[in-house]
Amino acid sequence: MKKILNAPGAYVDEMLDGFVAAHPQYYARPEPRVILRADGASEGRVGIVTGGGSGHMPVFTGYVGRGFLTACAIGDVFASPSAEQMATAIRLSDGGAGVLRLYGNYGGDVMNFDMAGEMVEMEHDIATTTVLLADDIVSAPKEEADKRRGVAGMVYAFKIAGAAAEAMADLGEVTRVAQKAADACRSIGMALTPCIVPQAGKPTFELGPDEMEMGMGIHGEPGIWRDTLKPADAIVDEMVDRLLADQSLGRGDRVSVLVNSLGATPLEELYIMYRRVKQRLDGEGIDIVMPLVGRYATSMEMTGATITTLALDGELETLLQAPAECAYWRVG
Repeated sequence: MKKILNAPGAYVDEMLDGFVAAHPQYYARPEPRVILRADGASEGRVGIVTGGGSGHMPVFTGYVGRGFLTACAIGDVFASPSAEQMATAIRLSDGGAGVLRLYGNYGGDVMNFDMAGEMVEMEHDIATTTVLLADDIVSAPKEEADKRRGVAGMVYAFKIAGAAAEAMADLGEVTRVAQKAADACRSIGMALTPCIVPQAGKPTFELGPDEMEMGMGIHGEPGIWRDTLKPADAIVDEMVDRLLADQSLGRGDRVSVLVNSLGATPLEELYIMYRRVKQRLDGEGIDIVMPLVGRYATSMEMTGATITTLALDGELETLLQAPAECAYWRVG
């Protein structure tokens, strides 16, 4: 294992030390594993909380900020935060208008967030709601979409829910638009290399030097096929074909597209991929609004990429383009 660290057990806490020290205008750290907006909760504004394992920066902690999330509970690399850490994030996010729990569909996160919600509702009378992201189309068939994993689509949901909360919408309305955004997202990924979890010290899976895997999850969950590395256009064509088949987009539709590095894939290669995505969607008569290309939801140093489409209507497009700011994404 070659990593820039002091000790595997200190990896997350030392990362958070540097993270908050580098961006004090955006982030506060009231508890060791909780990141809060630097300006805290606001009276009468719905709080939005997420949580999940480390190793995916900027998800989850990076999207705390104005027009985004209020707080985030963070666990060890690829491990869920505890229910108590999640409950603390909820308490700190409450401005009297309730708190939305907005996070990916993973068993440990669901169990702990459910416990955290029960804790704060009983102890502090805080109203909470939940929206789960389940945008990874290869992790379960379409008829079992509620079993799918949440991946990079959560970035869009954070932005849209955050815009509604910043406009002082009530908890029911913030929850509604967050669910609408979650339902409008589809994602698919591919990988060329594994990553190494510091505490494990070895790769999460193995791929041959000339191999790729289509559909791999952000923790190394198995994909749908493994074969010799294909040219960029062939890779993107399959990803776009699968996204279009799952979402039934067509001529005149408007989408935002996120081409996301899983950690090690450079921007140059992401732009080669986006070039082909745009060619394909142009050919289908689908308009792209506010495309995103870069590192938005990673998997440590994994080489690979995800493509996410967010189907837009007038409401979602307005919320997507509303002003927002964190260290990793500024709009307006």
